[in-house]
Amino acid sequence: MKSGLRLRFMGATLAVAGLAVTGITFSSPRGRADDQGDNSDSRIEKGFEIAPVHLNLEGKNRALVGLGSYIVNAQADCDGCHSAGPPTEFARGGNPYMGQPEKVNPATYLGGGRVFPPLLPCNPPAVPCSAAFISRNLTPSTKTGLPEGDHTFEEFLEILRTGKDFDHLHPTCPMGTVNAGCVPAPFNGDLLQIMPWPIQKNMSDHDIRAIYEYLSAIPCVHGNYPGEPADRCQ
Repeated sequence: MKSGLRLRFMGATLAVAGLAVTGITFSSPRGRADDQGDNSDSRIEKGFEIAPVHLNLEGKNRALVGLGSYIVNAQADCDGCHSAGPPTEFARGGNPYMGQPEKVNPATYLGGGRVFPPLLPCNPPAVPCSAAFISRNLTPSTKTGLPEGDHTFEEFLEILRTGKDFDHLHPTCPMGTVNAGCVPAPFNGDLLQIMPWPIQKNMSDHDIRAIYEYLSAIPCVHGNYPGEPADRCQ
């Protein structure tokens, strides 16, 4: 896996504390960050300007939501990997790589489903040699209000600080074996292998909390991740 690909996206699992998503849904992502938090940070207002979807600010810290949007959309490019991939990342006529005015596809925004190559090259190529890594859905379930996997905020912090995969979807292969259901040694299946957590672990608690707050405010998307409940957005 090329290092550039590792740096491209936000991470395979993020989780948040239990804030309700039901309530007032604002008709525009723009807003004044004038209640809680450090409102002198210019990134807050910029975050509201560039948020590509409507935000539910009911019960949220607006300053943190704005800052989280800035980090997610202007710095980390989370949607670059937590969408279903280049063909659907942008709305029709909104692909900036084609010289078009950028417009993110709200139907796939942070919904996951992008498939990445195996960690090691296969020989021959047709032989499964590693588990497939698929970016996970970061949007909040309407039932719980929690982004991806219903993890707690404490788990969210541990994921970013240590790379722990609480879902344990890709265990380490037994020594001397490779197959499509595991991660080949010396890679550690207990850790997220694509997410750039070794870099993100250096973020401040405040910025990590802002990411959490923003992900709790975006709309639910039924993504393309295998086994995802059909009713998660109902």
